Amino acid sequence: MSNRPELSLDPQNWDTLKQIGHQMVDDMFDYLNNIRNEPVWRPVPERSKEYFEEDLPQRPQDIASLYEAFKTHILPYPQGNIHPRFWGWVMGSGTPVAMLAEMLAAAMNSNVCIDGQAAVLVEQQVLNWCKQLVGFPETASGLLTSGASMANLTALIAAREHISGGSVRRLGLQAEPNRMVLYCSMEAHHCIRKAAEVMGLGAASVSMIPVDDQYRMRTDLLEEIIQNDLAAGRFPFCIVGNAGTVNTGAIDPLSELAALARKYSLWFHIDGAFGAFARNIPEYADTLAAIGEADSLAFDLHKWMSVPYEAGCVLIRDETAHRKAYEQTANYLIRHERQQGSGQFSFGDYGIELSRGFKALKVWMTLKHYGAFAFTALIKQNIAQARYLSESVQQHPQLELTAPTALNIVCFRYVRPGWPEEKTRAVNQEIMLHMREKGAAIVSATILKGRYTLRAAIVNHRSRMEDFDFLVEQVVRNGHELG
Repeated sequence: MSNRPELSLDPQNWDTLKQIGHQMVDDMFDYLNNIRNEPVWRPVPERSKEYFEEDLPQRPQDIASLYEAFKTHILPYPQGNIHPRFWGWVMGSGTPVAMLAEMLAAAMNSNVCIDGQAAVLVEQQVLNWCKQLVGFPETASGLLTSGASMANLTALIAAREHISGGSVRRLGLQAEPNRMVLYCSMEAHHCIRKAAEVMGLGAASVSMIPVDDQYRMRTDLLEEIIQNDLAAGRFPFCIVGNAGTVNTGAIDPLSELAALARKYSLWFHIDGAFGAFARNIPEYADTLAAIGEADSLAFDLHKWMSVPYEAGCVLIRDETAHRKAYEQTANYLIRHERQQGSGQFSFGDYGIELSRGFKALKVWMTLKHYGAFAFTALIKQNIAQARYLSESVQQHPQLELTAPTALNIVCFRYVRPGWPEEKTRAVNQEIMLHMREKGAAIVSATILKGRYTLRAAIVNHRSRMEDFDFLVEQVVRNGHELG
């Protein structure tokens, strides 16, 4: 037997590590508390880029020096979404409480695929809370995911299997004599098409329906296209509705889509990545009421719920259909009575992943600490801020609103009389890049009806009305200087 000491990754001196850990927590609280005084974004300097070109470390380095490297080369150069003037994409800002939850979850290091542990109970409770938040029945099943992209994929696989009677899972797509088709609007997130590609259906199986002048799916054209596909021998199986598109925040006519899905015996899925939570706002209750009728719903908790990345969720009305799409057994997963993991439940039977981190704890602590009403109030606040920005744009002679402000996304641009589209595009692009490069504010851009457009996506709990006054001032001032 060897006389060599046995190895461990635990520290030789816990007190030293505790001291640095306490410093990290103090520093991160100060960092978040003072984030408003920092630039929204700054470029990574060459010296930091070069730091990340070092070879694989072979020898240990003390934690103090690693923390200094973090503060020097990583912390000063974030994406910007924690800053109050970040509206570039639909990204939540996180919270200090959830930051601590991440640390606690990492300490437990749970694989939440296996039962017999508290982490499974936490995720089940979080899923039940999510059902209550969006009006899904308590008998529905669900799963926490990395985000809405994976949530949409999880739901669409269940839809494919349920509508095909499970034949695709058993025999593959060649079992279907005719091409399966799913329907979504031209404004649907690109993850829907990616899901179809990953599922083996191919991009050609996604029928993208034109939208109206408010960027909502046209149900008259949808029904006509479904009828044409049926007549051509194709196999329609799913309608995907949007509860807030990423491009403009438009909400599809969900009740009409639900009725068409029932009429043609199709699965009705809603991508509610951020907009699903607006159903708790009274003025959106009717518009989003059909969420309760959907067969499945995808949404993110790392957007309007401000949970740190990654935290998405999928809910599926028919638990049996959900489980049948994914359930598998293996010799090494035999379940015995009285053994850990012996229960009949496993999250591995409801999704692709068998290794699943303890995402639920940060959601659980967030909802416990703040309460659901706080998020309803914050969503109202962001919607009011979007309307305030929209009105400010409409009142300014050199700003133009390029899409209706349906929810929390404001699309607008700087204009001058007589400018050709090419000139308007070039100036607005420079406005966006100049604000970002100066660390003043971050918006993104999109193309609407051929027009290059600035886009402010407002899900930021740190933003104030004064920040939107600042944004308008910056856009106008930069437009004057660049034009």
